[in-house]
Amino acid sequence: MNLLLLDTRVFLWWRSQPSKISPDVTRRIAAAEVVFVSAASAWEAAIKAALGKLKLPESFESGVTESGFQPLPIGFGHAGRVSDLPPHHQDPFDRMLIAQAQWEGLTLVSHDRRLAPYDVPILWV
Repeated sequence: MNLLLLDTRVFLWWRSQPSKISPDVTRRIAAAEVVFVSAASAWEAAIKAALGKLKLPESFESGVTESGFQPLPIGFGHAGRVSDLPPHHQDPFDRMLIAQAQWEGLTLVSHDRRLAPYDVPILWV
């Protein structure tokens, strides 16, 4: 199965700066069976917007829906998996995305090379 999980930045680029995503990755996202966007990404974007570090042109939820992507809630299994991750990366949102990708058997789509040491398939933007 071709199941993807977009990291926060990739999702925001998809919505507002698609040229930052390579044509190959754009095709792979468009052709995927299911593309997920995590509630962790919505939470991260909301925090950054509240701090004035990010301006969202629309609600995060409507961007996910209009893109044809599926929301991925955070579950207890995901939260438990975070504690098993080695400390390669300290960002709590990225650690949750890694845990979700591992738990759900998803390929993470990211630009952040600091995620490379984790045991999860990653499609690099």
